[in-house]
Amino acid sequence: MGHDKLRKFAENETFSCLLQPSAQELLADGYFNLRDHAVKGRWAERFGNDHPIVLELGCGKGEYTIALAERDPSRNYIGVDIKGARLWKGAKYATEHGLPNVAFLRTRVEFISAFFAPGEVSEVWLTFSDPQYRSENSRLCSPLFLERYRGFLRPGGIVHLKTDSRFLHEYARAVCAANGLQVLACTQNLYADPAVPAEDRASKLACSPTPCAPFQGDISLTGGIVRGGTASEAQRWGPAQPDVFSGELPDGIQPVVREVQTFYEQLFLQQGYPITYLSFVIDREGAYVSPRDPEEFDTKKWREAEGPRLLFGHDSAETRRQKLRAGEKA
Repeated sequence: MGHDKLRKFAENETFSCLLQPSAQELLADGYFNLRDHAVKGRWAERFGNDHPIVLELGCGKGEYTIALAERDPSRNYIGVDIKGARLWKGAKYATEHGLPNVAFLRTRVEFISAFFAPGEVSEVWLTFSDPQYRSENSRLCSPLFLERYRGFLRPGGIVHLKTDSRFLHEYARAVCAANGLQVLACTQNLYADPAVPAEDRASKLACSPTPCAPFQGDISLTGGIVRGGTASEAQRWGPAQPDVFSGELPDGIQPVVREVQTFYEQLFLQQGYPITYLSFVIDREGAYVSPRDPEEFDTKKWREAEGPRLLFGHDSAETRRQKLRAGEKA
């Protein structure tokens, strides 16, 4: 382990905004019977107020969590990640700048239910999560994870998915459709109309987002898919918006969705990949179900649709797999 990591880990111990629970204690009764952490149901005490709580799962260095918190002091923001060396940056910034509405939690996302009580969280952000092509249960918008979120989200609680992966975006849409979940906003190109030439996209924030195309499948999109937000969300989301599957331009996207960008978001934008966005309410009676493959979500089709991304000048793991498969077919 590098010296710099050891320094960061040591400094992490001094940050009051960073909680680093023991996985051994959580797992004392087994993986399927997690022990609740002492902070569960007591985040209001930790923050010193009862403001709404917003989670970012897989927050990395915490730049998105920090940016959201700086823009909205009326809410408390918690970034969750397992990598301590990454969390160090966000925790250090929050400490040095005295941000009272920011906290970070170092734990596996699979353990998230051990830290939040029913109704304790208002929103969840999934920013550039791993698409997990081979394992549906590992996708952060899968029925398994939605069940976990339902355990602590308030009624009307919102999940935001922002990703460069069309595979993950379409999968999340299929999950919403299969479960009749209320979609608030949806776009397949957050920053620019694909008809606009690349050289004209410098002012991307002024461009109109491209609405999601009609879903290709045999399932009905009318049950549970409604226009706009609920009455309790009217002040935040504005008046009723067009049906996101109707082909009309959805304008229920908050400016902060475009104005705040993660490191990976900027990286993929530079490579010319459109950024997608989807927000939805997870309220549902009964168990969540997975979309049927391939009738409701064609895993093979959307996996093959993924483009060859570069990370730090090198092929991503999925790109390497694509090249390997292409070589085997040749």
